[in-house]
Amino acid sequence: RSSLDGEVFPPKQLEATRLESSTSSCFFMERKTQVKINRKKIMLAKLRKSCSCTPRKMKNIIMDFFPVLRWLPKYRCKEYIWGDIMSGLVIGIILVPQAIAYSLLAGLKPIYSLYTSFFANIIYFLMGTSRHVSVGIFSLISLMVGQVVDRELLLAGFDLNDDAPPGLGDGSLWNNSKPNTTAFNFTIGGTSVECGKECYAIGIATALTFVAGVYQVLMGIFHLGFVSMYLSESMLDGFATGASLTILTAQVKYLIGIKIPRSQGHGMLIITWINIFQNITQANLCDVITSAICIVVLVTAKELGDRYKHKLKFPLPTELVVIVVATLVSHYGNLNELYASSVSGAIPTGFIPPKVPCFDLMLRVAVDALPLAIISFAFTVSLSEMCAKKYAYTIRANQEMFAVGFCNIIPSFFHSFATSAALAKTLVKTSTGCQTQVSGVISAMVVLMVLLFLAPLFYSLQKCVLACIIIVSLRGALRKFRDVPARYHVNKVDTLVWIITMSASALISTEIGLLVGIIFSMLCIIVRTQQPRTALLGQIQNTNFYEDDLEYKNLSSVPKVKIFRFEAPLYYANRNYFLKSLYRLTDLDPNLEAARRKKYEKKEQQQLKKGDQTSANGLGMEETIVQLVPKQIDFQAIIVDCSSISFLDTTGVNTLKEILKDYKELNISVLLACCNPSVIDSLKRGGYFGKDFGNMQELLFYSIHNAVQFARDLNVPADCTGV
Repeated sequence: RSSLDGEVFPPKQLEATRLESSTSSCFFMERKTQVKINRKKIMLAKLRKSCSCTPRKMKNIIMDFFPVLRWLPKYRCKEYIWGDIMSGLVIGIILVPQAIAYSLLAGLKPIYSLYTSFFANIIYFLMGTSRHVSVGIFSLISLMVGQVVDRELLLAGFDLNDDAPPGLGDGSLWNNSKPNTTAFNFTIGGTSVECGKECYAIGIATALTFVAGVYQVLMGIFHLGFVSMYLSESMLDGFATGASLTILTAQVKYLIGIKIPRSQGHGMLIITWINIFQNITQANLCDVITSAICIVVLVTAKELGDRYKHKLKFPLPTELVVIVVATLVSHYGNLNELYASSVSGAIPTGFIPPKVPCFDLMLRVAVDALPLAIISFAFTVSLSEMCAKKYAYTIRANQEMFAVGFCNIIPSFFHSFATSAALAKTLVKTSTGCQTQVSGVISAMVVLMVLLFLAPLFYSLQKCVLACIIIVSLRGALRKFRDVPARYHVNKVDTLVWIITMSASALISTEIGLLVGIIFSMLCIIVRTQQPRTALLGQIQNTNFYEDDLEYKNLSSVPKVKIFRFEAPLYYANRNYFLKSLYRLTDLDPNLEAARRKKYEKKEQQQLKKGDQTSANGLGMEETIVQLVPKQIDFQAIIVDCSSISFLDTTGVNTLKEILKDYKELNISVLLACCNPSVIDSLKRGGYFGKDFGNMQELLFYSIHNAVQFARDLNVPADCTGV
C-alpha cells in the first residue's frame, strides 16, 4: 500500500479506513504509535514519591487535609463577614428547633441532637471544601439512626413505649436504673457497665455513627468516591420521598397524642397506620388543637416566604417563633398536668463527659452503618457539587468523604449521632448571603448558647409541636408526587426507577428501598443495552448523510444496500438481539437461506441422477426452486453503522465475524462504518480483518457514505481500494 505521493508505509502502521472526496481521491489515516506503558516502573515511582517525606510535602498534606488553612488566611473580612454572620445566625436559629424536633426521629433525647449540630459545624469548617453547604442533623439520616436504635432496644428487652424519665439532671449517662426501664450490661473499656434505656440508645447511636464514619474515611483512603455515581438522581429522589412518607407516618402519633407500639421491620408504614386508626378514639384533644394551629401557621409562613422571598433579606424564623410561643403557652397553661399533653422534658445544660463508643455494639450495627455512610456521603457531595457549580468554584469529592467521615467519628465520642448535608438549610444558607464556612462557626455558637444557657427553657415544649416542624419540613420531598407527570414525560425509565425506589423505601424499609433502588437502576441500564434501538437508515436527499427511515420523512433508500444501525455496545448480553434485529430488518436470515439452498441443491442432484425433471411432489424443477427459495435477495451489501457501538467484547467480535462469514456465503458483503478506535482495535485483536489486516481496506470505512460508494461500485482501481 502506498500514499498518493508514492511513499510506502509498512502494512501494520496504517489504518485502512477508506476516505473518498468528490473527486474520488484516496487518503491514508495513520494511527499514532502507542507508547507501551511500564506499569511496574510507574507504580514504583508513585510508591517512592508517596513514601518520601519532605517539609514541603508534609505542609501540603496538612493543608489538603485541613482546607481551612488555605482559604482562611485569604479571607476578605470586609467583603464576606456580614454575609457569613447573617447566614450563620439564621441557620443557627433554624437549627435549634429542628435539632430538638429531629431527636424524635432518632429516638434520642434532644440534648444529643444539639451536640450533633454543634460538633458537625465545627469539624466541617475545618475539613470541608464546600463554601456553602450546611452539614448537621438531617431528617433522613435521623430516621435511619432511629430505626437501628429502636430495633436494638427491642432486642435488648427494652419497652419502646415507656416514656423516658424526664431528664438527665444528674448528668450521668451510664447509671440509669429508673422504674419501667430494663437494665442492660455490656462492656466498655474492659469494664462491665449497667446501662438503662436512654444510655443504651445513645450507645447504639454512637457506635453506629462511629462505624459509618470509619467506612467513609476508608472510602476516602481507597478513593471510592465513585460509588456515589451509582446513585442516580431519580433513585435518590425516590428514596428521599419514600423515607419522607415513613417520617410523616412516625410523627402522626405525636400530632394527635396517642400512644401506639413503635413498629419495627418491614411494612412499618402500613402497620403504624393500622395502629393509628385502631387507637384514633384515644386522641388527645389538646395535642390535636395545638397541632392544627402550628401546621396552619408554619405552612402559611412557608408559603408567604416562598412567594415573597425576593423581597425578604433573610427567611422568617417561623419555627423558632412557634416553639417560643408554644413553650410559653404550654408552661403557663399547665398543658402537661391538666391535659396530659406529652412534653420534651428537661434538657440539661453543658456537656456530658466524652465516652469511647462500645466495640461490642459496633459489631451489632456494622451492616447497618454501610447504607448510612453511603447515603450521608451521597447527599453531601451532590449538594456540594450543586453549590460549587452555581458559584463557580471546585470541591474535592475525596476530601468531602474525609470531612463527612470525621464529622461522624469525632462527635461519636461526644454522644452525637450521624450527620449529613441538608438541602433545606443549604438553600437558606445560600439565600442569606453566605460566603464561606465561617457561617458554620456562627451557627455552632448559636447552638452552644442554647447548650450552655437556654436548653432548660424548652422543658414544657409539647412533642406535637416538634412533630409539626418535622412534617412541614417534608413539604419539598412530598411535592415530588406532583412532578411525576412531568418526570414521566421527560423519561419513562427514570420515572419507573423513582416509583420503585419510593415504594420500596416506604412500604418495606429504608435500607431495603436503597438496595432495591440501586439494583433496579442498574437493571434498567442493562436492559436498555440488551434491547437497544435498532434501525435501517435511508439517505437524506441531496446529501451525504443517512438517518432512521422510520423517524424521518422523504428519505431515499439506497439501491442494493441495507444500512443497519445498532445503538448500544455489542457484547455477550445483547448478541442474540443484535442478530435477530439484523435478520428482521433486512428480512433475511442467512442461515435459513443457506439451508434452503443446500436443500435445493441436494434435491436437484437427486433429480439429475434420476434423469427426471419432475420433483417427488409432482412440481416441476422451476416450481421446486420457487418453493425452496421463495424470493430473490434484493441487496448485495449490508453496512453496519458502528457510530453508537462504544465497545466490543470477544462475543461481539465473534458475532461480527459470524455475520461476515454467513452473508459471504450468499455473496452479500458486510461493511463496517464509523468505528471508533477502541472498536477497531478489538476487531484487529479478534482477527476480523484477516492476517496482517489484509482485508481491512475492503471492510472498514470512515463514514457511511464512503461505504455506500464502495458498495455501489466494487470494481474500483486497485490503488484506490484502501486508505
